[in-house]
Amino acid sequence: MSGKTLYRKVWDAHVVGRLPTGQTQVLIGLHLIHEVTSPQAFDMLREQGLKVAFPERTVATVDHIVPTKNQGRPFEDDQAEAMMSALEKNAREFGIRLFGVGDARQGIVHVIGPETGLTQPGMTVACGDSHTSTHGAFGCLAWGIGTSQIKDVLATQSLAMSELRVRRINVNGALGRHITAKDVILAIIRKLGVKGGIGHAYEYGGSAIDRMSMEERMSICNMSIEGGARIGYVNPDETTFAYIRGREFSPKDGAFDRAVAYWKSTASDSNAAYDDVVDLDAASIQPMITWGITPGQAVGIKEHLPRPEDLSSDDRAGAELAYRHMGLEPGRRAEGIPIDVAFIGSCTNSRISDLRAAAAAVKGKKVAPGVRALVVPGSNSVKRQAEAEGLDRIFREAGFEWRAAGCSMCLAMNPDKLKGREVCASSSNRNFIGRQGSPTGRTILMSPVMVVAAAVNGKLTDVREFVEASP
Repeated sequence: MSGKTLYRKVWDAHVVGRLPTGQTQVLIGLHLIHEVTSPQAFDMLREQGLKVAFPERTVATVDHIVPTKNQGRPFEDDQAEAMMSALEKNAREFGIRLFGVGDARQGIVHVIGPETGLTQPGMTVACGDSHTSTHGAFGCLAWGIGTSQIKDVLATQSLAMSELRVRRINVNGALGRHITAKDVILAIIRKLGVKGGIGHAYEYGGSAIDRMSMEERMSICNMSIEGGARIGYVNPDETTFAYIRGREFSPKDGAFDRAVAYWKSTASDSNAAYDDVVDLDAASIQPMITWGITPGQAVGIKEHLPRPEDLSSDDRAGAELAYRHMGLEPGRRAEGIPIDVAFIGSCTNSRISDLRAAAAAVKGKKVAPGVRALVVPGSNSVKRQAEAEGLDRIFREAGFEWRAAGCSMCLAMNPDKLKGREVCASSSNRNFIGRQGSPTGRTILMSPVMVVAAAVNGKLTDVREFVEASP
């Protein structure tokens, strides 16, 4: 008899009931909200005369619209100020904990959940943001939801959901020098496609994943949604437990040991059955970059950009649109593509380990003339830690701007935007047309250390050669 996956165990533990629609009513253990997708949900509650069922299970922060250069109130953008004020009002009225501007715990929702210990194995987590899959790195089921579903969670602490198939993705072997979790997830999405995960949960494993830190695992799970998967997760292990221990909202003393015993029991059984299994060789993964307008349009830095005629009929039209937008020539080398902007930040790559790696790569160097470069920490906690370690000085001396915590240029719902046809080397998660604030702007996704190499040389550069050529 086959064992159970973590997905099955956690799902079954949170089933409230079966609905006439065929869906399952699932209890949500942790609900995270921010200023953009929650105001309408609270208005729905008021219109229907409803209360928040379990306000202690909802936590709010501000991240999407918050400026990173000047956070004085009122914000310069009237709409941003209105959203911020609405979140503050809703949190007060409904008794919800808010990490607002000025709070030491404020930051990007998918950074502050893990670093405060709110995110724990075996939980169900929901948030009105597609990259909620990040939290699956801890061995929990985490979904991005829409505004009407936010209202449902606020009112009932549950969601109507359909079950998913589970695909196991094994990344085995040793990663090459300077190859990061960002390169791994871009390689996975390139292999399986941006629609490959539709209807699936992705379970990541294998020796390369097992050796990753929690912050690396978060980067992997964060971009599960870019591959079409509804959620992504990693089974909890000693690395997970060590990360959680001692954080503000983690279990304390004997309760922690009892929690670990339960967390261990939620991991997939060694004989668990999967709907599909995919294997990748870690040693084959290069530093990755995107060349198009989806995260699946990616190549290794030493490769040439694909020719549309060499692609499948399904991919050809998308490639032709991408080339028209990006202004790149099919068949050219990825290495050497010029850039105008360098951005290190986002819920994918703005944690302290990302900033440490980027600072180590840029130390003693200078950003190329004409390149606009900025570093945006994922939270106030990350910002304080980076400053205590002197990372901010390294970035500033190199020519990067050092900003306050927020989503920043990842989605440009704030003053940080591309201008015109600028090309941005970005550590964020999406390269959609217009994503970074300009309808003609061009985004190239890569790891933070690859962003540094591009910023210094003014063009896409193999970080392996960049680092090893340094004095």
